[in-house]
Amino acid sequence: MQATKGAVLILQDGTEFRGRSFGYEGSAAGEVVFNTAMTGYPESLTDPSYEGQILVTTFPQLGNYGVPPSGGDDMLKDYFEGSRIHCRAIIAQDYAFHYSHWLADRSLADWLKQEKIPGLYDIDTRALTKHLRTHGSMLGKVIVDGCDDVDFYDPNAENLIALTSCKVPLVYNSLDEAPVELSGALAPDASGRKIVVLVDCGIKHNIIRCLLRRGVRVVRVPWDYDFNTIEADGLFISNGPGNPVFAQATVENIRKAMTKEKPICGICMGNQLLAKAAGADTYKLKYGHRSHNQPVRRAGTNQCFVTSQNHGFAVDNETLPEGWEPLFVNMNDGTNEGIRHKSLPFFSAQFHPEASSGPRDTEFLFDDFIALL
Repeated sequence: MQATKGAVLILQDGTEFRGRSFGYEGSAAGEVVFNTAMTGYPESLTDPSYEGQILVTTFPQLGNYGVPPSGGDDMLKDYFEGSRIHCRAIIAQDYAFHYSHWLADRSLADWLKQEKIPGLYDIDTRALTKHLRTHGSMLGKVIVDGCDDVDFYDPNAENLIALTSCKVPLVYNSLDEAPVELSGALAPDASGRKIVVLVDCGIKHNIIRCLLRRGVRVVRVPWDYDFNTIEADGLFISNGPGNPVFAQATVENIRKAMTKEKPICGICMGNQLLAKAAGADTYKLKYGHRSHNQPVRRAGTNQCFVTSQNHGFAVDNETLPEGWEPLFVNMNDGTNEGIRHKSLPFFSAQFHPEASSGPRDTEFLFDDFIALL
């Protein structure tokens, strides 16, 4: 029996779930959300879209395969989706204190302690998830016995996109090279490769990997950078955390880019920002989509795909202006999962075709974008 401290998750409505601590012994607050994936906690914890959130895992056990080595450059980790853990805390029904995996070099508990992230186990995550499904995602706080109390924190009330975006433009030439900071005009490429501007709204690193594997140069720019000053062949808008209403500067720059009629693609937050640039509205979902098993259907067809998702906001299909239409629809609740322009090379997906973790059934969307350049 492991000697661990008691801990409690307190929801904003007063509901409490008592358990025990296996991570950093401290207090944390954020929005409590649940993810139904069976694997992928290293990717989920480092996904910037989870910034400010307390992640509840519905799969009963956590930590059984440990954590892979950091590896790679600080800006593009080999086995992670960001340079640090973005979740405020993680909660499971059971924690495996003895991990086993050929790639692991430490336990999940050790990693959480290193990054000062609380982890709770011995929680009835089935009851907790049913509570969140009934009442919606809500604010909560984790308090380990003997630690100070903290105030509730609402991540949707601040600009999380600015918090997680890169600070300076970076140029990626290949997977084997570290990025270099862009200063002045972009130097010409002797090989004549296409150039893609990638707007970082809190990007998952596998988006960069997927683009580089397809032979393009990637210019990653901060969320509020005027990327229209860069001569590029296409525009890609990344995923990101929080409320899209804070990214008005990005929306205005996307509108400018649309006048050039060059290919534009967006993922997750990118779907919402492209929709807002087109003139549509977004709204907050009751408890969001966070899993590896979200079924979507390509609009107007019987083609269905299983997708990886992580978002709390969605595009309102009813507000799409003339010339635009839904590209994918969620088969569970009928919400928007992507949009496209009827005549111009603009399209986006609310789900994650780059997966990592999750199914890779829709990675062909990267090929579709590259074919438009």
